Amino acid sequence: MTDLDPYAYVEDRSPGTGRLRPRAAFATDLPTIALDGDWRFRLASGLDDLTGDLAAPEFDDSAWDLLAVPSCWQMTGLPGKPRYGAPAYTNILYPFPVDPPRVPRQNPTGEYRREFDVPDGFPASTAVLRFEGVDSAFAVWLNGIRLGDGKGSRLTTEFDASTALRPGRNVLAVRVHQWSSGSYLEDQDMWWLSGIFRSVSVTARGVEDFFVHAAYDHTTGQGTLAVDVTAPTPVTLSVPELGISGVDPAGPHLIDSIEPWSDEQPRLYAGELLSETGERIPLRIGFRTVAVVDGVLTANGSPISLRGVNRHEWHPLTGRTLTEDTMLTDVLLMKRHNINAVRTSHYPPDHRFLDLCDEHGLWVFCEGDLETHGFEPGGWRRNPSDDPAWREAYLDRTERLVERDKNHPSVVVWSLGNESGTGANLAASAAWIRQRDNSRPIHYEGDWASCAYVDLYSRMYIGVDELAAVGRGQEAPTADPADDAHRRALPAVLCEYGHAMGTGPGGLSEYHQVIEAHPRLAGGFIWEWIDHGIARITGQEDPRTFYAYGGDFGEEVHDGNFVADGLLFPDRTPSPGLVEYKKVIEPVRIRIDPAARQIDVRNLHHVRDSGYLDFRWTVEDGGEPMGCGILTVPVTAPGGTATVAWPADVTDALDAARKNDSGHEVWLTVTAVLAADESWAEAGHEIAWGQGLVMAPAAAPVPFTPAPAITHDGYVALGPARFDARTGLLTRLGDLELDGPRLDIWRAPLDNDLLSAFGEPQADAWFAAGLHRMRHDVLSVEPDVSGLTVIARLAAAGSSSGLGVVYHWTACDTSHADQARLRLETVVTPDGPWPVPLPRLGVAMSLPGTDADVEWFGPGPGEAYRDSRTAARVGRHRSTVSAMQISHVRPQENGNRHQVRHARITTPDGTLLITGNPVIDLTVRPWSTEALTAATHQHDLVRDGSLHLHLDHAHHGLGSAACGPGPSAPDVLAAVTTAFGVEFGSSR
Repeated sequence: MTDLDPYAYVEDRSPGTGRLRPRAAFATDLPTIALDGDWRFRLASGLDDLTGDLAAPEFDDSAWDLLAVPSCWQMTGLPGKPRYGAPAYTNILYPFPVDPPRVPRQNPTGEYRREFDVPDGFPASTAVLRFEGVDSAFAVWLNGIRLGDGKGSRLTTEFDASTALRPGRNVLAVRVHQWSSGSYLEDQDMWWLSGIFRSVSVTARGVEDFFVHAAYDHTTGQGTLAVDVTAPTPVTLSVPELGISGVDPAGPHLIDSIEPWSDEQPRLYAGELLSETGERIPLRIGFRTVAVVDGVLTANGSPISLRGVNRHEWHPLTGRTLTEDTMLTDVLLMKRHNINAVRTSHYPPDHRFLDLCDEHGLWVFCEGDLETHGFEPGGWRRNPSDDPAWREAYLDRTERLVERDKNHPSVVVWSLGNESGTGANLAASAAWIRQRDNSRPIHYEGDWASCAYVDLYSRMYIGVDELAAVGRGQEAPTADPADDAHRRALPAVLCEYGHAMGTGPGGLSEYHQVIEAHPRLAGGFIWEWIDHGIARITGQEDPRTFYAYGGDFGEEVHDGNFVADGLLFPDRTPSPGLVEYKKVIEPVRIRIDPAARQIDVRNLHHVRDSGYLDFRWTVEDGGEPMGCGILTVPVTAPGGTATVAWPADVTDALDAARKNDSGHEVWLTVTAVLAADESWAEAGHEIAWGQGLVMAPAAAPVPFTPAPAITHDGYVALGPARFDARTGLLTRLGDLELDGPRLDIWRAPLDNDLLSAFGEPQADAWFAAGLHRMRHDVLSVEPDVSGLTVIARLAAAGSSSGLGVVYHWTACDTSHADQARLRLETVVTPDGPWPVPLPRLGVAMSLPGTDADVEWFGPGPGEAYRDSRTAARVGRHRSTVSAMQISHVRPQENGNRHQVRHARITTPDGTLLITGNPVIDLTVRPWSTEALTAATHQHDLVRDGSLHLHLDHAHHGLGSAACGPGPSAPDVLAAVTTAFGVEFGSSR
């Protein structure tokens, strides 16, 4: 700021003025005045519209609005109409011209005022005004005195308030600018939101800062504790559990028989710092040592595997303002889904989230408040990462990251930021961290080509083949031999992979097979934790809630629903992708060997034995329970495997199934559940499971005497079925009215079909080939004594390529309609060149209704696809058509049940029976594929009075192409000659 330009701080590259040096976030018993609550607020349109006497204590702000602090002002008024501006989403592009450090003069600016009382006796001479998070740049006045200004939106900023604070009435004024030079460093693939979005307080300061060093020696079991304290008076340390009382914190103190902290056993020792003036500061100390040993990432001497997620802070109503309850919900959901690590993409989180990670056990890659991705489209020209003018801002953000979060045992890696190119400022930041804290490795993916200033070789969205090469140390060499040698000695981590956008991601099990095969691979982090949908209401008439994404607020530039790419839906409901991920990363593997009549239990934990688990078995015959019980498994050490013979009770249950002679599959399922309550889940919570087919159904042929097809006036009768004589379509089966089936190859494109990080999106080729507008032309309808044959061709207008299809129908000759069976054999033959894979291959039909009960035997209970089916267990499952729909933020193909053996769909008009030959994929919807393809939000989907049934031989894989690889080769659905069968029946 200058006298000539009082707003120079907005575009100044400086991180701020008047601020106190950064320090750790910690609790104290010194008095604090919380300033959260309603503040007076006015939104100015820009620098030409500011309130001149904003800071004057006597200014009358009674006509201003009330706005909650903390909050993001663009989220005010939602789920209805935003009251102050509107959210805007971009992934890479800046929403303003790239002309650093300048920003638009029409710069929305929030003017805040808050009156508060300071009680008598409050130690004003030590008062500090603390802002936990303000987006973007802000200036502060207390009682008319300017304290300073700051940038670094997701970092704590403190000002010395001692000279301005007074007993009784005080007036705090804050001016927050939506855009600033700091915005160029905060292009973090999220909604652009503004305001005082984290807490504000005035607190007395005694102890200025401290740094807990708590190391663990796994060879001796000994802990070393030293606490560096900065304080105006002497301070002592007490840790009663360790026999430490009133000692010099600096130590070092050597303690035998320490229980180390880890994600699996987050042991915290309660301690306290006590100053000579009487201030008490509680400590939660976790002893642990993180190191790179022979190219492997280790903690407490053991290799660790990161089963992680990238987490943005998000709530669909409040944006980046979260309550502690919401943070706890995130942590508990992660732990309950076997997740053990979090990358705080792409900024430090609310410090209370790290407290919860300490308590419940999550490894944390704590990331700096930095991303300059918007410079990439311009070839990284003028990128701040290598511009000396920005050096102070980079170092400031790094210092505030490390100083605030340095005492959390859960923080095991410092991450410089994300997608900011490379440059001297990043190298300087890494050097500063090493000087300040050499106990944690340094991460930054953007330096992967050389890894010159980092300690981990980090990659994004590489395929499994390249990942395997990295695991073997066979990645392509760097340009500099010295860098190459350095990089090959580093552990490798996938800082982002498995892009969880829409239906998917596919292929997660393939990634983890590779990760588990190579010690160098330290695991990785799924992108990302939660969909950033914003709750909206459609309108006054028939209001329906939906979730908005980029472009829904009239943004000039935006990236659509790319902001909805999480394992959780916006309301924090787990998606099928999260259920799949939980199974893929389960820390205990259960394998059932029917031939040897034994069960293998492999413990993938790094420090925890299997004694915390109970094991249970169940035998089911065609989904019906035949027996269950407790399985006694020896306590297995980390990395070990226990082999257990089937207990006699299992054999008895199998004998009962054999005598039952149902003709169904008999499966043995073993589950591992918590034996006792944990901090994050109750006893009985399932951790892992395994299944084995222990008795296949007899292969005896089923008697089937073909009935003749008889032509009538306008229709063909075949057993209990009627077909349209002209089209050959099934119109009735028993009392059920039907329409179809027809060959179907189209699916409502997934996000992974519509977008691609590498080359042309798959859906572009599908649309170009006309797969969404295929015509079903019937060439002949041929009834005879053995059944009905319908010959047709599927092709798009303008295309010479097509699919020839022969439907051959046969019916069992019986007088009992409720026992009638109708078989369909479908043969598909490509005609002409097919350079593109098929989205799906099956038949589609419909029956009247808006909902139905669905029961099936096969994998379930949730959706599954060919490359995302690990979490589906075989059994008898029940649901409804409504419950089988997956409400993605952007509607798309969903809800498939994979490899169904047989199913029943029950409507008020009767029950349709379906049997695969031997299996069929099943999807049932209350709307058509065409409607699903056209919909952009969930409220666009309206039930049309029909239940749309899809019986598929196969689907094209899901992959992760929206920001990663597409399906692997075995999961690509090529257009080749294919035959598949399905059997129908009906009953009342």
